Amino acid sequence: MFQNHYQSKDTVINEYNFEPLLLGIMETFNQILRMNVYEAGFTKEEIDERMKNKKQLRKALRNCAYGDKSSKIYVKDHIKDILVRKYKINPVNIDSVIPFSNIVKLNAMDQFDIMLYQLTKKHRYHALDIFIQENDLAEPKKDSQGNRYYEISEEDIKNVFERCFYMNLTFIDKINILTQRIYQRYKGNGVIDEIRDMKIDGVSAGVSGIPEGLDMSDWNQVKTTSAYESVWIFYKGKSIHLSFLGFHSNKELIRVCKNIYRYNSQGQLSESSGYIVNEMMDGSRVAVARPPFAENWVFFVRKFDSVLQADINELLTDKNKELPIKLIQWLIKGCQITGITGEQGAGKTTLLISMINFINPTYNLRIQELSYELHLRKVYPNRNIVSFRETASTSGQEGLDFQKKTDGTVNILGEVASAPVANWLVQMSLVASLFTLFTHHAKTTEDLVVSLRNSLLLEGGFHNERVATEQVADTINFDIHMKKTEDGHRFIERITEIIPRKNNLFMQIYGKTANDLTGELFAANDIIVFDGSQYVMKSSLSEKAIQKIKSHLVREDIESFEKDLAEWRQLLK
Repeated sequence: MFQNHYQSKDTVINEYNFEPLLLGIMETFNQILRMNVYEAGFTKEEIDERMKNKKQLRKALRNCAYGDKSSKIYVKDHIKDILVRKYKINPVNIDSVIPFSNIVKLNAMDQFDIMLYQLTKKHRYHALDIFIQENDLAEPKKDSQGNRYYEISEEDIKNVFERCFYMNLTFIDKINILTQRIYQRYKGNGVIDEIRDMKIDGVSAGVSGIPEGLDMSDWNQVKTTSAYESVWIFYKGKSIHLSFLGFHSNKELIRVCKNIYRYNSQGQLSESSGYIVNEMMDGSRVAVARPPFAENWVFFVRKFDSVLQADINELLTDKNKELPIKLIQWLIKGCQITGITGEQGAGKTTLLISMINFINPTYNLRIQELSYELHLRKVYPNRNIVSFRETASTSGQEGLDFQKKTDGTVNILGEVASAPVANWLVQMSLVASLFTLFTHHAKTTEDLVVSLRNSLLLEGGFHNERVATEQVADTINFDIHMKKTEDGHRFIERITEIIPRKNNLFMQIYGKTANDLTGELFAANDIIVFDGSQYVMKSSLSEKAIQKIKSHLVREDIESFEKDLAEWRQLLK
């Protein structure tokens, strides 16, 4: 620690002087980092030690905002030391900074910080999840028109605090809470700093409210909030507005937006480059946008903690779930090229990661992503898995070409969201691997084929719609479509086989539209569907698919597969 370099005079703590205290802490860190140890008369050993400490502190200050929890702890320890040694914070005067002992003066943010701190001591990063579950805070509300929405309001926080919380904070508890409050305003990620560390699906800010500088004269009669006061979390498929929480100022939101994406960043956020997508140190994906590209500064952090712990038997919970699970198992063991489709947050990535468990452990997996999201080696550390991503100097096409030289057996595309990536998908499926898995945002199987066909026309050198459509229909074997309900329930809506139709006579038919052409060249055959309450068999696999799957199975697996086929046929009678 650097306590020997703090100012020796005591600092008087007046009631509610948090802002001056924050500024004083920041200035103390600046003094530490600017200090010239060679002018202080230290010995060589003392100089070396202080130089080492300064280097470590500077590194921690840089890394803590990126999601590095060890750096965060290191910086907070320094803040706590400064509070006690320089500012003489003690059990008597700490309540002058945050009114812990006066419940009436605690605002909703104070109450939330206290409750989350207490739960974190016991449950660590599951604290927010437990807080929401135990107090039914993820239940839908209704507005005056009867529309459902999700919100945790100031009133909700105060009700929970008054109903459930008992004021039994020690001085250590209080100073830890104060330290966190100062840290998040200084080098942390503002009011979402602790929330970002929790095991939830994601957190975003700047996504509602009035953008900075917008003329608000027309809203004089309506209660409004600024965009910087907007914090939302993504929790178990639900987008929940934390209306009790907000950044201190627009300047604070901008500071967080400028820092949160910087870990190993491949680019710089600027007016000419108005958005950037990257990952944080803990593997979270972060997307940031700024004006003029976006109407105000905004960021989205997508966490994958729940994804990385996913099990297909936990993901699928509805009646007869063994039907889709068994079929998926045979599609993977049978090396079928399969897409997982659905809207954002429907569970595509979760399902994809759980499906890896069905892949033959002897197969080498090669992953191509725009940014690292799957993190499969965290879930399957003993498998041969290498992930690649596009960088400023290495294109996705170059990455794909390199993959062909890495002894890969199975290729996985994290998300097919652009024409170049769709073109990679077809290339990979044709020449680079035994089979391919991918995710896509298509709503229907027809949309999936048309989207991939259009991508081939744009990027793949195809000029004929029919040929491009046939290529896609021949390449993609199955579409697993995920869906979520308004209350966050996730399920497989259907598993669809894509069956190509060879029709030479069709080539001579004049005047067919693109959609007509698509329908003539392939059939989308739903095998299993969710009927609203349970999974049901709707039709059989094609004989071609059955034979292709069998060709990749060992003898014992073929017997089990045929047994399942017989059971499925009985269900269709």
